[in-house]
Amino acid sequence: MVARSATKLSAEKSVALPFLPAPENLKGYVGDVGFDPLRFSDFVPMDYLREAELKHGRICMMAWLGFVTVDMGFRIYPLPEAYEGLTSVTAHDALVTNGAMGQLLLFIGLAEMIGWIAIAQMLQGSGREPGDYGLDPLQLIAGKSEAEVNEMKLRELKNGRLAMLAFSGVVTQAVLTGGPFPYV
Repeated sequence: MVARSATKLSAEKSVALPFLPAPENLKGYVGDVGFDPLRFSDFVPMDYLREAELKHGRICMMAWLGFVTVDMGFRIYPLPEAYEGLTSVTAHDALVTNGAMGQLLLFIGLAEMIGWIAIAQMLQGSGREPGDYGLDPLQLIAGKSEAEVNEMKLRELKNGRLAMLAFSGVVTQAVLTGGPFPYV
C-alpha cells in the first residue's frame, strides 16, 4: 500500500460569494462578509472606501426622509410662493430657476471640505476610524463595550446600505408615477 499526501490550498472563501476567495483587505472591518467581487480594496485604501460608504449611507438616510416628507406636504415656513405646490421631483428645477443652488453648493462644499480634511488625516495614519468625526452628543457610545459599539456600527452600515437602495428606488418611483408619496 502506498500512502499519498496531498497538499490542499487553504484559501479562505468569501461568505458572501463562496465561489471566490475572501478579499484580504476587508479583514478586521465591521460587517466584513467578503463582498468585493471587483477587488476594489486591492488598489484603493479600505479606510477610504469605508468612509465613502458611511458618508453616502448617512446622506441617503437623510435624503430619503427629506424627499418623502416634501411629497407628504411638510414645509418649512415662511416659504417663498415660488416653492408652493412643488413635488420633490419638480423642486430641483425651481431651485435652479430661483437661484437657491448657490446655497446648496456652499453648504455641500463646506461639508466636503471638512470630509476631505478628515480623510487626509485618516490616510496619513492619525488613527481616526472611517466615519468617526468625534460626534456623540447623545452619548450613545459612551460606556458601551467594544462588542456593543461594533454592533451599533454594523447597524449603521446596514441601514446606510439599505438607504442608498431605498433612495434610488423612491426617486425612480416618483419620476415614473409623477405622483406624491406613496408613488403608486
